[in-house]
Amino acid sequence: MTEHAHTPSTAPAASATTPGPAPELFTWEFASDPYPAYAWLREHAPVHRTRLPSGVEAWLVTRYADARQALADPRLSKNPAHHAEPAHAKGKTGIPGERKAELMTHLLNIDPPDHTRLRRLVSKAFTPRRVAEFAPRVQELADGLIDGFAGTGSADLIHEFAFPLPIYAICDLLGVPREDQDDFRDWAGMMIRHGGGPRGGVARSVKKMRGYLADLIHRKRADPGDDLISGLIRASDHGEHLTENEAAAMAFILLFAGFETTVNLIGNGTYALLTHPGQRTRLQDSLAAGETGLLETGVEELLRYDGPVELATWRYATRPLTLGKQDIAPGEPVLVVLAAADRDPARFTDPDTLDLSRRDSQHLGYGHGIHYCLGAPLARLEGQTALATLLTRLPDLSLAADPAELRWRGGLIMRGLRTLPVSFTPVP
Repeated sequence: MTEHAHTPSTAPAASATTPGPAPELFTWEFASDPYPAYAWLREHAPVHRTRLPSGVEAWLVTRYADARQALADPRLSKNPAHHAEPAHAKGKTGIPGERKAELMTHLLNIDPPDHTRLRRLVSKAFTPRRVAEFAPRVQELADGLIDGFAGTGSADLIHEFAFPLPIYAICDLLGVPREDQDDFRDWAGMMIRHGGGPRGGVARSVKKMRGYLADLIHRKRADPGDDLISGLIRASDHGEHLTENEAAAMAFILLFAGFETTVNLIGNGTYALLTHPGQRTRLQDSLAAGETGLLETGVEELLRYDGPVELATWRYATRPLTLGKQDIAPGEPVLVVLAAADRDPARFTDPDTLDLSRRDSQHLGYGHGIHYCLGAPLARLEGQTALATLLTRLPDLSLAADPAELRWRGGLIMRGLRTLPVSFTPVP
């Protein structure tokens, strides 16, 4: 997949008795609106074996109950070494350009007991208190970015707001000096533009980012500060510390996972609000009244309705298991389709309806089980701050393009807009 125009589906719902042909997956049309295809799979082939664009065959898990089981099942390993076709998929984590062994020692790619040890150590540094204390800086970043385009009356919210906000935020949190952060923005931009394709620029950007982090960790070990990288270096448990390689890999995954998911949360969330004016007005009225409850439930609903992560990262069967009445053999890859599970009518009432006040939104957008996203509190903080600031400071914000003309970035794991042009009354 490359670029995709958004064309809302007009296909009729499949009949329960005459399912018709299986939908074609991973096309341009599918990427622009995958939800009708996922509805068909949930109904007729909830655990579906398919050939991915890379040529790898994998199982797609689409129902909520099966998805929760798979996300927490210890028979499904995160370690690519368990894949029966290593030539195709070893190193496939959903992280663009990641192939080398030194990048693989992070929470997305390991199992207990190594995962347990690393997560415990990282959790000692990446605490809820640290995230809460970071809120004023996130607000400062959001206001500063809006100041940069508020007087013009138009903007591309992806490039001018949704992308730079989380990249600068995670750089600040990690302890990357301000003078180096534009380099990170350039490297991250290459990764997010080109996804996991074989382009040399992506691999070079990953190598530069990884090399910079390794050097920064070495410097922080000699001169620590009050930042997350220094916290990772200091974190210990029963005398155990992260090695420099482990700390660099963890900083890399925190940076990568900490920006692209939030770019998509802000972009997809803003798009959903602009195309659901009644819901957007409810949220603006709530914010004007000084209330935060609808903002909090609203971000959870946006994560469920069109979340930033379409498919969870790869898992591999280590023993025979059954999911949704399908037998899965050892070595076979399993991809949990979070976007499909979070619209399962067996779990959510009116799942295709956006309802910011929804109270039953136990979505899977940040995963489930031991691999539940460690950075979820930071992403929520950034998402809530970004949306509240946009809607408050630019109250007549509107979409400045036909939805059919919008482009979606290609890729297997993430789902997000390439651009989001908007217009508004200029603010001095």
